[in-house]
Amino acid sequence: MDSLRGVIEGLRADADFMSCVSRWEVVPPREGSYAPLPDELDERLRSALVSRGVERLYSHQAETYALARSGRNVTVVTPTASGKTLCYNLPVLQSLLERPDARALYLFPTKALSQDQQADLNDSIIYGSLPVKVATYDGDTPTSLRVSARETGQIIISNPDMVHAGILPNHPKWIKFLRNLAFVVIDEVHTYRGVFGSHMTNVVRRLKRIARFYGAEPLFICCSATIGNPLDLARRVIEEETELVDRNGAPAGEKHLVLYNPPLVDRVQGIRRGVMLESQKTALRLLKAGVKTIVFSRSRVRTELIASYINEALANVYTDNSRIRVEPYRGGYLPNERRAIERGLRDGSIRGVVSTNALELGIDIGGLDAAVLAGFPGSISSSWQQAGRAGRRSDISLAVMISSSSPLDQYMVKHPEYFLGRAPESGFLDPDNLYILLDQLKCAVFELPFSTGETFGPDTAACLQILEESGVVRLSAGKWYWSDRSYPAEQVSLRSATSDNVVIIDTTRGRNEVIGEMDRPSAKELIFDNAIYIHRGGQYVVTSLDLENRRCYVEESTVNYYTDAVVKRDLKVLHEDERVETEGCTAVVGDILVRNQVAKFKKIRFHTHENIGYGEVSLPEEEMHTRSVVLLFERQAPAGAALGALAPELTGAVIARLGTVIRNVAPFFLLCDPRDIGVAERVRDPHFEQPALYIYDSYPGGSGLSESFLGKLPQILAAARELVHDCPCEEGCPSCVGPRDPEEELDANPKAGTDAFLTQWLGSLSREGVHEP
Repeated sequence: MDSLRGVIEGLRADADFMSCVSRWEVVPPREGSYAPLPDELDERLRSALVSRGVERLYSHQAETYALARSGRNVTVVTPTASGKTLCYNLPVLQSLLERPDARALYLFPTKALSQDQQADLNDSIIYGSLPVKVATYDGDTPTSLRVSARETGQIIISNPDMVHAGILPNHPKWIKFLRNLAFVVIDEVHTYRGVFGSHMTNVVRRLKRIARFYGAEPLFICCSATIGNPLDLARRVIEEETELVDRNGAPAGEKHLVLYNPPLVDRVQGIRRGVMLESQKTALRLLKAGVKTIVFSRSRVRTELIASYINEALANVYTDNSRIRVEPYRGGYLPNERRAIERGLRDGSIRGVVSTNALELGIDIGGLDAAVLAGFPGSISSSWQQAGRAGRRSDISLAVMISSSSPLDQYMVKHPEYFLGRAPESGFLDPDNLYILLDQLKCAVFELPFSTGETFGPDTAACLQILEESGVVRLSAGKWYWSDRSYPAEQVSLRSATSDNVVIIDTTRGRNEVIGEMDRPSAKELIFDNAIYIHRGGQYVVTSLDLENRRCYVEESTVNYYTDAVVKRDLKVLHEDERVETEGCTAVVGDILVRNQVAKFKKIRFHTHENIGYGEVSLPEEEMHTRSVVLLFERQAPAGAALGALAPELTGAVIARLGTVIRNVAPFFLLCDPRDIGVAERVRDPHFEQPALYIYDSYPGGSGLSESFLGKLPQILAAARELVHDCPCEEGCPSCVGPRDPEEELDANPKAGTDAFLTQWLGSLSREGVHEP
C-alpha cells in the first residue's frame, strides 16, 4: 500500500488541500483476536476454508458458530469487512453436511447482495467439493430454474419481497424445503426499519407460521452494520430472543478520515467549488496513483456525471486511459450490467467505481483502498458504512467526505466534533400498525386458514372481524378462511416505492434495445421528453416517454448539457374526518392529496454547471392519496398566541423549524423511520387560511402513522421543546432545529426563536393545567 501512503503524504503536504480540511482523523490499526477452527468441523469444510486461506477464525466468528450450534438465535454486529458472511455460512454449511435434508433460507434486502452471496458460497463449495446445492430465487431467476431451486436447493438465497409475494403464497410447492427449514439468515438487518421493517416482521411471522405448519422451527442468524439499537431491532424483526455478538475480532488497518470543505470561488457570495468537481479531482488523484477507489454520490444523475468527468480526464487512446477503468453503478441498470461491474471490481479489471448508496451495503467488491463521499449521505450510520467500504483488514485506507453547499453538509464539515462524536441512528418499526397488520393478515389467511384463538400480532380476533366485515374472510366451523378472488400479496408492497417500472429503449439507428429501467415516479422527474439520460457514460436524448405502456424511447446524443427537473409539491385537503382541540391548538385529521408536478426543466452545462436555459414538461402529476394530521395555529389558541408573539419575519422560519424538530423527534414515539412521515409547513395555508403544519404518511393510502401522531402529540411536543432547549448548540444543528441557513438574516437566531415559541406554548398549557411538559 505504498501508493496510498504516498498519496496521503502528498495530501498532507499540499497547502491548498489542507486549507480546506476541517478535520483529519486517524484511527490506529487494531490487532485481530483469533480462535482455532472448531474440532467438530467436517473435513471437507475444513479443507475448503484452508484452501481459501482461512486457517483460524476471528473471535466473533467462533462465538457466533458456538451459539448457533447450541441452538440459539444470534445477532452479529461488526464493521464492514470483518467477515460477517462466515459467521452464518460456517454453522449452516456444517449443519447441512451433517444433515443433507436440512434447508436454509438467506434473506438480503437487495438482489445485488443475493448474487454476491451466491458467488461466495459457490467458491467455498467448489474449493471443498462440498455436496451442497445453492440457488438464488428472486425476480431475475429464470422460470426454468425455479422448479430446480424449490426441489433441490439446500440453501435458497432470496429477498423479503420474493418471500412475501412468491414463496409464502405458493407454499404447497415448497413443502420439501419448508418442512426441513433449519436456518433463516437475515443480513443487513439495520435496513429493516420503519414501514419496510414493519412489513418485514409480519413476513417473518407468516414464514414461521407456515414452517410450524410443516413441523419446522428454524433458527435465526441476523447480521447488522453499526446502528444505535441492533439487538432491540433484531428482536423486533424476528420476535424472539437473540444473543448479541458485537466484540469484533477482525484486525483493521490504519484508517484516515478527512472532512473536506471545497474552496471558495466567490468570497462575497460565499459560493464554493461544486462537490462533483471536487470529488472528481480527489478521485483522479487517487486513481492515477494506483489506488483502488469508490466514490459515493447522492443521486443517479450525479453518479453518471462524476464517472463521466473522471473518464474524460483519463481519456488517452495511446495508454488505454492509463489502463484505469472506472464505471458508474446505480439502480436501473440491467442485471447482467450490475453483475459485470461487481465482477470487474472483484477481479481488479475495474479500478474505480462511482456509486449511489447501492454499494453501501456489504457487497463483496474486492479490496478498495479509498472512499470519496460526494456529500454527506444524510445519516451518521450511512457515513460510516460508506467510509468503511475502503480498507482491507491489515492495510491503510482513506475516506474523504467532501461537503456540498447545503446547510446540513456545511454544518457537518464545520463541526467535526459533532460528526465524530454522534452515535449512529437507531432503527424503529411497528409491526402492529393497524394498516400494515391488516394487509399482512390478509396474506396470512390466504396462505393458511386461521383457527379461533390463533394469534398474529395483538387482537387478532378483532382484526379478522374487520376483514370479515370488508368481505374478504369468512368464519366457518371455528376457522377463518379467505373468501375473496384476489391474490392479496400482489396488492401489498413491502416498500413505499412502487414496483411499477418503465423500461428504457435505445432506438438509435433502429436498435430497439432495452438499456435500463426506472420506477414510474422517478421516470417523470428524470426521463421526460427532451431530457438527457446518461447511462454508463453514454448520452441519450429522450424522444418519447410513454407512461401508459411503461416505455421510454431514447436516441444517442452529443449535446453539451444535462437536464434537471424543477419539481413542485402541492398538498390538497380532500376530506376532514374530525377536528380535535388538543395541546393548545386545533388538530385536523383527514385525507390529503400530495401532488408532485414536473413543470419544466433546466439545462445545465457540463463541467461548469451553469444554467443555460429551460424547457417545458407536459406530464400528469404524480399523486399520492394519504392520511394526514394538520396542526392549526389559530390566534386565540395558546399555540397561535405563542406564534403571534414572535416578530412577523420569524413566523415562517419558526414553523419550518418546528417541522424539522418534529421530524427528528416523532420517529422515537411512532416507531418509524424519518422517511415514513412527511412534514410540510404553510405560513398561511390556502385551505385553512391560517398558519398550519402538515404531518402525513409517506405511503399511498396511509400507514396509520398520522393517527398515532395525534395520540402521541403531548409526548412529542414535550420532547421537541426539551430537545431544542437542552441542545448545546448555539444557533441550531442537525439534532434539533436543523443547521442555520447562510441566507438567513444575521440577527435571526432560528434556535432561539423556536425555543421561545415552544416554551411559551407549552408553558401556557402547564399553567392552565392541561399537561406538564
